[in-house]
Amino acid sequence: MKKIIIASTSTLHGGSYLDYLLPTLREHFGNCKSLLFVPYARPGGICHEDYTKKAAETFAAIGISVTGLHEYEDTAAAIKDAEAIFTGGGNTFLLVSQLYKTGAMAAIEKAVKAGTPYLGTSAGSNICGLTMQTTNDMPIIYPPSFLTLGVVPFNINPHYLDPVPGSTHMGETRETRINEFHQFNTQPVLGLREGSWLDVNGSTITLKGELPARLFRQEKPAEEIAAGTDISWLK
Repeated sequence: MKKIIIASTSTLHGGSYLDYLLPTLREHFGNCKSLLFVPYARPGGICHEDYTKKAAETFAAIGISVTGLHEYEDTAAAIKDAEAIFTGGGNTFLLVSQLYKTGAMAAIEKAVKAGTPYLGTSAGSNICGLTMQTTNDMPIIYPPSFLTLGVVPFNINPHYLDPVPGSTHMGETRETRINEFHQFNTQPVLGLREGSWLDVNGSTITLKGELPARLFRQEKPAEEIAAGTDISWLK
């Protein structure tokens, strides 16, 4: 049975790394003593070791030890043996490239669908959807495929931003970009605002946090989905 947290972000303004999610993570990983961290997205170019150390310091607060996937020669075996998996944020193009290069994409998909508890933030959440095509990141490297884990039957847009009233910025809004996506692609896109996450428990998908999410579907008006809503019907 799938057990997944898909969070828009790791850090809220004024807070520290994952602190707003810790009560949820304590329950989510309640039966786990160790966790496998996937540091491949490397935010700001941080090295794998430093990124893993950052995750380890946070999870120590809830009694969970952390090792980085980059520490293992056999990534598929490490993923298969993991009690839990966390994929951190950063650049989605880099993350997806490394997941395919190491064979981790298929291994993570298999593990998560078999019930290994999973946490994704930002880029690590983007890959939970059908494809990575609704990421906000620059294409700094070319992945072999845009196809991702597909553990939920739609796409994710983490860090979803609403237009700022009165702004003089003339560039495209996030909504405009997602509408462009729907000129060529049919799957729904869920825009997750900061501090929101999806709780996937088996076949049930629930929006959590204090803010609504923005739902986009091809040839339909965008709509707001209230926090607490069961969106298991979305596909």
